Amino acid sequence: MKDIKIDSGLVPIELSERVTSLDVMRGIVLCGILLMNINGFGLSGAYNDPTVSGGAEGWNLGAWIASNLFFEGTMRALFSLLFGVGMFILLDRFEKKNAGIKAADIYFRRLLWLLFFGLVHGYLLLWRGEILYEYALMGFFVYSFRRISSKFLVLIAVFLFSIGSLWSYVDYRNDVAMLEQVALAETFKDQGTPLTKPMKDAVSRWEQKLYERSQEFIDFEHESMRKGYVDVVIYLAPVNTFFNTYFAYRYDLWDILPMMLLGIALFKWKILSGEKTYRFYAVMVLLGYGVGFLVNYYEISSIMASDFSYLGFAKTNMTYDLGRVPVAMGHIGMIMMFSKIPILEWLKHSLAAVGKMALTNYLMNSVICMFVFTGVGFGLFGKLERFELLYVVFSIWIFQLILSPIWLKYFHFGPMEWVWRRLSYLQKPPFRK
Repeated sequence: MKDIKIDSGLVPIELSERVTSLDVMRGIVLCGILLMNINGFGLSGAYNDPTVSGGAEGWNLGAWIASNLFFEGTMRALFSLLFGVGMFILLDRFEKKNAGIKAADIYFRRLLWLLFFGLVHGYLLLWRGEILYEYALMGFFVYSFRRISSKFLVLIAVFLFSIGSLWSYVDYRNDVAMLEQVALAETFKDQGTPLTKPMKDAVSRWEQKLYERSQEFIDFEHESMRKGYVDVVIYLAPVNTFFNTYFAYRYDLWDILPMMLLGIALFKWKILSGEKTYRFYAVMVLLGYGVGFLVNYYEISSIMASDFSYLGFAKTNMTYDLGRVPVAMGHIGMIMMFSKIPILEWLKHSLAAVGKMALTNYLMNSVICMFVFTGVGFGLFGKLERFELLYVVFSIWIFQLILSPIWLKYFHFGPMEWVWRRLSYLQKPPFRK
């Protein structure tokens, strides 16, 4: 690629300009993302419902409860928040340098390449929970919100969350109606009465949902995921296509985008740079955890009381954001206090290094899990219980916490961070120190 000089002042951010608290937070969140994603990497249909596979008793049930109480939705929320902040910082730096249209040129080129990375990640690195593609799509919206005041950014975020919750309520009512039609169809069958079209449609939908939870489907997915690389690519392609189309308008606009806007607001208020007092962050923790854990506990109890029924899960979707967003705010308070307090500097240094190489480490997670779980490598998909997957998580954490600071001792960027900057700026940033 021929080097095109854009502007000597428009260069990737220097290490000295980085906000340390954001890097520490990014490292922690990246570790948390793997803690949640590992269920998708290693089990069939068990990300939400532990009764499908992976075990729902003892340590397995405890792992499910802990992840839903502390981490479900919060890690994705914080990852989205940090992405929005990162793109805002990029644009803010450029505008202070009067970059004009060149800033937009770099910004949108950066997003287009991220979109491409996301497609490669999902389809070729075999991760059906891929999110870079969604971040790129939502990032196109962020550009238009960058100059809005923090107060209005929060109001817009709340409005978007509300739409998502309302949609979940509509989905829940539709699910209730579907099961009512299924029950009515059973009565009609017993009486020998022909089924109406709504009944037939409801029965068909319900049978498909039951099949996706059946042992027959689990066995089929185990076999499919343990095949060779090309076979797994072909098997997961329709799943990735579904996520990249339906999820964009059903979930991303009401999940990812509002967290990005909320992140920009918190950054403008200097909350994410660790500049507030310990008392301020302590209040964030108390309020966030107080509200969020209460809602999450209600959801977990409701699901378990319904014996992990389909409607039990559907019902809790309505309060999903009421739980995860406050808990995410509590996590922010804890992380900011951890970043400020002068303890465990070695751990903060390692976490910050993981955060500085977030793209590389995120993709590395998928590469490692591809070799661990699919037929490309050891083919352990479906062979480990839920709590046993944590051993894989802890191993990857230790590996990245050791490798990342060593790498950054000799290089300015992680390899994927360097490639992304190279493609975004059309300049060759320094690599080796």
